[in-house]
Amino acid sequence: MPEASGSRQRLPSKPAKNGRKTKKPNAAKLRRLTEKQQIEALEREAMAFEPPEDFSSFSSLPISEQTKRGLKKASFVKMTDIQAKSIPVSLKGKDVLGAARTGSGKTLAFLIPVLEILYRRKWGATDGLGALIVSPTRELAVQIFEVLRSIGPFHSFSAGLVIGGKNLKDESERLARMNILVATPGRLLQHMDQTVGFDAGNLQVLVLDEADRILDMGFQRTLAALLGHLPKTRQTLLFSATQTQSVSDLARLSLKDPEYVGVKEAGASNHYIPDNLEQHYVVTDLDKKLDVLWSFIKTHLQSKILVFMSSCKQVRFVFETFCKMHPGMPLIHLHGKQKQQTRLSMYTKFTSQSHAVLFATDIAARGLDFPAVDWVVQIDAPEDVETYIHRVGRTARYESRGKGLLFLLPTEEEGMTAAFQKKGLQVNKIKIRQSKTQSIENQLQKLCFEDPEIKYLGQRAFVSYLRSIYLQKDKSVFKLEGMPVDRFAEALGLPGTPKIKFLSRELAKQKKNALRKVQEVQETSSEEDEDETEESESEAEAEAEDSNDEEEAKGDDPKATNAVRTKYDRMFQRKNQNVLSSHYTKLIERDSFGNENDPEDEDFITLKRADHDLEDDNIPPMDTTAELSNRKLKLSRTKRMIAKSGVNTKLIFDDEGQAHQLYELADGEEWLEGKGLEGAKEEGKKFAEEERGKMKLADVVDKAQAREKKKEKKRKRKERENMMSGDVEGPALGGGPTLALSGDEDDGYVSPEFDLPDSGSEDDYDMGPAPKRGSGLSRHEPPPIKKRKTDHNALEDEEELALRLLEGR
Repeated sequence: MPEASGSRQRLPSKPAKNGRKTKKPNAAKLRRLTEKQQIEALEREAMAFEPPEDFSSFSSLPISEQTKRGLKKASFVKMTDIQAKSIPVSLKGKDVLGAARTGSGKTLAFLIPVLEILYRRKWGATDGLGALIVSPTRELAVQIFEVLRSIGPFHSFSAGLVIGGKNLKDESERLARMNILVATPGRLLQHMDQTVGFDAGNLQVLVLDEADRILDMGFQRTLAALLGHLPKTRQTLLFSATQTQSVSDLARLSLKDPEYVGVKEAGASNHYIPDNLEQHYVVTDLDKKLDVLWSFIKTHLQSKILVFMSSCKQVRFVFETFCKMHPGMPLIHLHGKQKQQTRLSMYTKFTSQSHAVLFATDIAARGLDFPAVDWVVQIDAPEDVETYIHRVGRTARYESRGKGLLFLLPTEEEGMTAAFQKKGLQVNKIKIRQSKTQSIENQLQKLCFEDPEIKYLGQRAFVSYLRSIYLQKDKSVFKLEGMPVDRFAEALGLPGTPKIKFLSRELAKQKKNALRKVQEVQETSSEEDEDETEESESEAEAEAEDSNDEEEAKGDDPKATNAVRTKYDRMFQRKNQNVLSSHYTKLIERDSFGNENDPEDEDFITLKRADHDLEDDNIPPMDTTAELSNRKLKLSRTKRMIAKSGVNTKLIFDDEGQAHQLYELADGEEWLEGKGLEGAKEEGKKFAEEERGKMKLADVVDKAQAREKKKEKKRKRKERENMMSGDVEGPALGGGPTLALSGDEDDGYVSPEFDLPDSGSEDDYDMGPAPKRGSGLSRHEPPPIKKRKTDHNALEDEEELALRLLEGR
């Protein structure tokens, strides 16, 4: 009876023809077959995947188990909008042009496709470079690399980080073994040109993160050279927070039939700014910015604050001064002039802090993910709306809340608010409470007076801020004319307004333009007026050129003069001493002493050459006033300055910034009224007696020291005479101790030292006891001579004796 369907019956295995059993498949081969089937299934599933409407979980993606395990380990469960829209398209092998607001998770949007594409193509260590990720800044590259390490530990790919500031040789040795490479444009191009064995001809995926920032930083040519080294049969993923014309041009050059993901209309504000971000701006004067910033920090000591400034020198000045003023919370600074290791440590330190203040330039405005930032404060206005968007994007990331505060000058308010309205941004204006604002001008003045380095940093910060305003393209917002530069210098604590080269050139240019306009107006009047105008214009141009030549001659060019440059010259040149205030310039100008209109100021006479022939005319005799002036002019320059302005006094500043003399004397009349004339005489006698006693004590001590020096000199002379007369004989050949001659710089002669253990104590100054039997020396041979040292205790005893003698007197 046959078996029922569905049941199994084990049959005896048939013997093979040669008498052997059939061989079972190998486990490794079955594993490879299973993996191959899984990869093929993933490929088919990814190509046919269409995301549903409520698609938000990473587990629903057609990705490998290794990637899912990495995401789960890194606590990534739910996808963001840009991830849900871009990852399915990238898994199909299409080029992607993605744009979304900052903090929306663009990093995972390209890292997951990178891992999956290499996994499905069975990429191994011998296949070379498979994926290349280009980042604009080093900090962002480090952040991308850390996220890649967190989600890819279960894959077998090798990943590397190539950024500036590291050892090029060490990177070159490891570069050939990398499957995934995260790099900055400059260092990557350097490796492509110089590193032997670095080949990107088999590249599968190219990722350009923050593409608009890469172009803004001046990497257009570098990026074009990089694209020339890469194969055209690659998949390209381009991500940016904003869509500009330069990004569109780059997309046309590097992408083929791209899918646009996350791009919305320019007027849609939710494309740029998250809903959980509060935006505010305040209008403040230039000289009040640091006061408002200090007061804001003091009232938010339990917050995490990111402060943006326009230049590195401003960041360093504010950081150094605020650290000395101790606001009560950790202060950190980050700018492009720091070394790579310092920048990474500052980035890590601020990331790990729960409440701190980070002073930074726009180097921290793109892509960096600082967790739990409460406030983004911009004390300097951004160059455009895109920069503002990236700055405030450091807070309110993903689902957290945040606040932004922008400082605007009265001249910047109208232009900046118009730019915000054009982009559809709603930034609310708030007012500053004057009662809560604390002035720090006196404290900054005290710091600049006490520390020359702080004053130097303040001068550099002053110049760099004005230069940033001068170089801005949008002149409807940034206006240099009419800016209160003198009050700004005082607010920084500087004793005077530093001289600025580009500002003087701008003034000369404005003067030239004004004269040109006058010339155009007067051209219609007469030819004579036109000639005079041309003459005045040429004179103004000559004056401007002369002033520029003088300023350039005072610059930092060491080749400007042929004089020998000492180390002090180099030091002052490094300190940029040409940035001086007008206050110090007045002090060193010799022509500033004296006044022709002042009849009392007859000590300083300006002699001018008479307009006559020296051969025919005789020199007129000098009058008594000239003789008196000549006699006084023979005095030294210091005495003339004292005669003119009196003796300089040193001032000190208290904690409140008030100036005081170093030695303040009491009022003489009040002192006399308190003690009377007799009391004053007694004080004078007492003072004279104390000084007389000090002189006697000093005389006794000096005589004791002179006697000691004389004894020491006599002892050294005797030792030298004994050595030269032959009283000290050397050992015989063939045995005994060896004689070593060692010079003493203090003694001025060579003293013998025997290679034998010392006998007696260190305080013995005689020849010591007789040598023991068997020591290798006879009784006639001298024992080791010990160098005598100056007995300082004896000097102290003599000083005490002198004091006793004076007291007994």
